[in-house]
Amino acid sequence: MVSSNAQTVDDYLGDLPNDRRDQIAEVRDVILKNLPDGYVEAMNWGMISYEIPLERWPDTYNGKPLMFAALASQKNHMAVYLTSVYANEETAEWFRSEYEATGKKLDMGKSCVRFKSIEQLPLELIGEVIAGTSVDELIAIHQSSHS
Repeated sequence: MVSSNAQTVDDYLGDLPNDRRDQIAEVRDVILKNLPDGYVEAMNWGMISYEIPLERWPDTYNGKPLMFAALASQKNHMAVYLTSVYANEETAEWFRSEYEATGKKLDMGKSCVRFKSIEQLPLELIGEVIAGTSVDELIAIHQSSHS
């Protein structure tokens, strides 16, 4: 995974080639438009991260905020990381089914949806999955998986 040293989202975007910058910015807009209250956008793990601030949920194993989603430009692709899909099998099944219904080819690891161009990514579905998990729900998912 390519990791950026950028300290701000603007710096991260500014470091990208123009074609990648535009596409990452478009996905970012969808995420921000659908992001439930309580999550914050930050730079963490070398990518744009959407997370629960430590002030709200400090009980993490690594002392870093609990990540909900992330967005990154990697060497050979771009990726949106979706913790709610990774951590909840019901959400994962729904997401895969809905993705398939769009007619677009899903290239997915455990939590990352890889895409080489914005045309490969169903933005409306990305917005739906982002909007679908509140901060309290993510904390509950995290707690149940670590109990």
